[in-house]
Amino acid sequence: MDALWKMGRASIRELQEQLPEKKRPAYTTVQTMVNRLEEKGAVRRVRKIGNAHIYEPLITRRAAYRRLIDDFLDLFGGSARPLMAHLLETGKLTLEDVRTLESTLAKTQGRGLLNNHGREKD
Repeated sequence: MDALWKMGRASIRELQEQLPEKKRPAYTTVQTMVNRLEEKGAVRRVRKIGNAHIYEPLITRRAAYRRLIDDFLDLFGGSARPLMAHLLETGKLTLEDVRTLESTLAKTQGRGLLNNHGREKD
């Protein structure tokens, strides 16, 4: 998806060529991944040039992140605490990240968007 977001539109071959050469998967592997993304509504075929289909993303990077994070949190009963603890313990959460979170939390609280458990209301 990252390559497709950067390129806007691309063929399977173009997407494959964007991947690191050392770990580059086979053409058919990339094709399978794109087909699955198409089935899930994340990408679509926009045209055909010769034998190659051209694909474009249907979801934004932000929407994809939100979906992945929601799915991940569901594994922990919806609680973000294990994730936050891990990020802090492993040093993957920077001071800048914490400040951004504090700012976002303040804005969210100010708009009354949090439920009683501190989570955003649906």
